[in-house]
Amino acid sequence: MKIAILGAGAMGSIYAGLMADAGNEVWAVDLWQEHVDAINASGLRVEGVSGDRTVKTIRAVTDPAEIGICDLIIVATKASGVKPAAQKLAPAIGSNTLILSIQNGLGAGELIKQYLDSDNILLGMAQGFGASMKGPGHAHHNGMDLIRIGELNGGMTDRLQGVVDLWNKAGFQAKGFADINQLAWEKFICNVAFSAPCTVFDRTIGEMMADSYSWTISRTCAVEAYNAGRAKGVALSFDDPVDYVTKFGKKMPKARPSMLLDHHANRKSEIDFINGMVPVVAAEVGTSAPYNEVVTAIVRSKEAAF
Repeated sequence: MKIAILGAGAMGSIYAGLMADAGNEVWAVDLWQEHVDAINASGLRVEGVSGDRTVKTIRAVTDPAEIGICDLIIVATKASGVKPAAQKLAPAIGSNTLILSIQNGLGAGELIKQYLDSDNILLGMAQGFGASMKGPGHAHHNGMDLIRIGELNGGMTDRLQGVVDLWNKAGFQAKGFADINQLAWEKFICNVAFSAPCTVFDRTIGEMMADSYSWTISRTCAVEAYNAGRAKGVALSFDDPVDYVTKFGKKMPKARPSMLLDHHANRKSEIDFINGMVPVVAAEVGTSAPYNEVVTAIVRSKEAAF
């Protein structure tokens, strides 16, 4: 299968390395020129929980127009990069090209539909999956649990199962879901609880939960997201959002959300697609989200200096 990985950062590089090592024709697309040059010159090294390999069959470019029509395009950029990515993808898309978007937060699939005339859009979520870049052409795989995949419009289809099989054959653990929207919202509520609040206070998840004042802010952000989701008609699997995010947080007390790590690196975060999305949905469905409005404003204020 001919596959393009749009956004060959830490996560995208793991996808590219394992997919290519499984015998697929893989193109890595990234704006980091040194990374692109390193892959083309010496291959992509992927080490960590999935082994240690250097894959030399990957072709890397900075412009999707150089690729040609693909069977599958995996959009692995940050959520903020989905729009500019979608605007450049047209030359690589044919009538049967599948587009799989894997991001944090909400709205990536809808963004893609705004810029591409395609009904072939799938959504994915990486669970228990960690990666980091050691340098140009060198990615480290920290953890791998499950890749969840579903149709943007719901349902189990043959093409969905085909994509799931592709991931499994490449060494990942993948599973298809009929209602990926439910799963996206359940992950979203956990992200909302900790992303912006941990960033505002510069704390780990455990540190947030240990302090009654900051924990009140975190859990109220989660409740606002839960209320918006329920009002929107999302079929959430739980009735107590505080209990849900508490159990989630207790599993990783030392973790720092990616939003906080972005701020430590002076990078803009995915705030608009996580805590910043709660007031947007709340306004649509008639609920309120004042806590998320405040933490979002603080994060955006911090990012104005980047």
